[in-house]
Amino acid sequence: MALPLPPGLTHSEVAFLAEMEMVTVVPRQRLDSIELLSGKTPPLRPPRREQLPLWLALLLKKQRRANIVPPPWLHPTSLQDIIHKETKEDPAAFSPPPPPASSYRADVGRPGMVRRNDNGLDMASPPFRNSCTADALPGYLPYHWLEVAEALLAHAGDDMGAPAGEVRSLLRDLVEVRAAKMRSSTSALEGFGGGLMSLRGVGAMELAETRGFVLGVVDGVRRIGAAAEANRREEEEEGGFRNDREEEESDDDMGI
Repeated sequence: MALPLPPGLTHSEVAFLAEMEMVTVVPRQRLDSIELLSGKTPPLRPPRREQLPLWLALLLKKQRRANIVPPPWLHPTSLQDIIHKETKEDPAAFSPPPPPASSYRADVGRPGMVRRNDNGLDMASPPFRNSCTADALPGYLPYHWLEVAEALLAHAGDDMGAPAGEVRSLLRDLVEVRAAKMRSSTSALEGFGGGLMSLRGVGAMELAETRGFVLGVVDGVRRIGAAAEANRREEEEEGGFRNDREEEESDDDMGI
């Protein structure tokens, strides 16, 4: 008999989904277009930059056929700005995600193309919004920021444009700051129904790692609220029964 699976996605599952994010590569060899389920990849012609899924970019990097251009938000200066925002400017909130109105380059017929509705609004969502490419905006963390950063540091550390140790140190500080903020934000759930917990700007890996903790807090608050409601009903019933007894005794004294 199979054991029940825990709720949510595991660390490896989230990392697997993050490999669909689009990144920018600089090919070192010519490579023809490849037919994928999401569409054809662009033909690679050095030194022209192209956008590929992360899993394919890592494969070409391991084969020394291409270099990966890190997204601007992974630069040490951008990470320092984000940490400053998280700790100084607005310690109670997470840094906002990339704005949906940002114009990311995407050609029709290629993976990651942008589709728009009748009003001209961008309908793309992660991983089909190119928030991890070289055209991404600095100072904004995408949904899969931690997974993409870990993959690039592990397999393309020489392409970072900055010392990998410095980038890892800043990422470690950012992870600790946001983890502490996630734990402290559950205080809004105190008082059973008295507050809301905002998860705007929280990444996929952060949600997967803290899901158990948050669900435990929510379950505890629910139980406390249920116990308080049961005590309130018991007190009301006891108060009503006491009032009825007093009325009966008063009627007996009056001889009614």
